[in-house]
Amino acid sequence: MNQPIRLAILGYGNLGRGVEAAMSYNPDVELEAIFTRRAPETLHPMTNVPVYHVDDLLKLKDSIDVLILCGGSATDLPVQSPECAKYFNIVDSFDNHSKIPEHFDAVDAAARTAGKTAMISAGWDPGMFSLQRLLGNCILPEGHDYTFWGKGVSQGHSDAIRRIAGVKDAKQYTIPVEAALERVRAGENPELTAREKHLRECFVVAEEGADLARIEREIKTMPAYFEPYDTTVHFITEEELKRDHSGIPHGGFVLRSGVTGLQGETKQMIEYRLTLGSNPEFTASVLVACARAVARMAREGMHGCKTIFDVPPAYLSPKDDAELRKNLL
Repeated sequence: MNQPIRLAILGYGNLGRGVEAAMSYNPDVELEAIFTRRAPETLHPMTNVPVYHVDDLLKLKDSIDVLILCGGSATDLPVQSPECAKYFNIVDSFDNHSKIPEHFDAVDAAARTAGKTAMISAGWDPGMFSLQRLLGNCILPEGHDYTFWGKGVSQGHSDAIRRIAGVKDAKQYTIPVEAALERVRAGENPELTAREKHLRECFVVAEEGADLARIEREIKTMPAYFEPYDTTVHFITEEELKRDHSGIPHGGFVLRSGVTGLQGETKQMIEYRLTLGSNPEFTASVLVACARAVARMAREGMHGCKTIFDVPPAYLSPKDDAELRKNLL
């Protein structure tokens, strides 16, 4: 019997807890350790896994097959991923699309020098949605790509609201514009602006005595985050936020609208949809499957930085090739 793939978690927020929970669904992997920047004794994992301070990371490097990085894309992963790839096979969920090329280059240089395998941007977008966009372009080379996100909580946008003076807490939902989605499904191939594709709905708990008009104005005029969109702001109580908006759902659609036939006379449509009860738990499940692939690629000497585009699909599965052919092909 093959030995389980030994995994470890770096960072124990929503995503790290999701990875820990995902272990129970994957019998071919086992969790060796959780590493944190906090005092280890203050963490209370759901399982009996040992917790260590991040300063002790290298002490366990020979006991870990793949390290799953669960930090944020803004400041954590740009530093942690290249540094950890010097010593470990890694997986991260870096999701700043515009900076993926430079993140890839930094991680690739570190991993190749160390003879390690590192997979970046594993999740659902980037990640699974990226793969669907690639497949759509290959199958329908004459066509248009469309990606819609939501309805779901945007953790980055929610955090941006919470940083406004006078805001105690907030949740922001990204919502696809149904009329735009239906135009795409109808094969119209419309050119859509950000405002035409998505709405933003904000639920805000204000500090007592805060200027609500100013807070709403600052939200709606925030460059990049809210200014390009039709944005609605609701002021609610802390109790209402906890009661009605405690979850972190998300999801979305990837569509490829194209044509076939000698004269392009036949319209074709590919649509892929995700409906997620928990964004971090689903992303964590993708990370664990990708960690399995990284372990296999590392054993075969496939070193350097990788993305979902580089992974043989069978490497993501715990099933052997014969079983995959029999049951899924």
